[in-house]
Amino acid sequence: MKKIITISREYGSGGRVIGQLVAKELGYNFYDKEIIDMAAQESGLSADFIAKTEQNISSAWLYNLLLGTSYAGTSANASGQPLGTHSPVLPLADQVFNAQRKTILELAAKGPCVILGRCADYILSTAEEISKADLLNVFIYADMEAKVKNAIEYYGIPEKDAYKTVVQVDKRRANHYNTFTENVWGDRKNYDMLINGSAIPREKIAQMIADVAKLG
Repeated sequence: MKKIITISREYGSGGRVIGQLVAKELGYNFYDKEIIDMAAQESGLSADFIAKTEQNISSAWLYNLLLGTSYAGTSANASGQPLGTHSPVLPLADQVFNAQRKTILELAAKGPCVILGRCADYILSTAEEISKADLLNVFIYADMEAKVKNAIEYYGIPEKDAYKTVVQVDKRRANHYNTFTENVWGDRKNYDMLINGSAIPREKIAQMIADVAKLG
């Protein structure tokens, strides 16, 4: 029996609903926005700030990262410690990720659960304290037409903005994942299951994931 299931997903693919259905079917806890509140307590940053910051890595931030500089524009050495100082100054995005990583590990240790996004698949796969036999990593994708339709119907995105929103959100999610992990977002090698959310009803997808989890 898989005790921890991570659901990574493209925007508009139905991944969040599927994760909730899986948790309900198995009687597991479901964690999504709760991670933000717990990470806020851990980091001292506000929950609102974390919600706006997570997965919102700008091109400027990535540029600074490549140059080895922090948000403050301070030169840094290879370890991330600013030159001429004795204590590291982490960019805010790093602080948010570290707080969420600690939160995800704590939640996974509490008992059976389904965790949505936030690099949980990578965090738990590389954590020594987590048994890989207990972990099931799932990626939900969908056709662009279906994602745009869902963005309009479920998230209230104006029709004229829906396509652009889907592309931008998926790009931000990929940037976040590819920056903070050693894997590539959506690469089949990183997941146990990849499912097209536009090809199968969500209830059937959830049942399929639950059935695989029960097999152990």
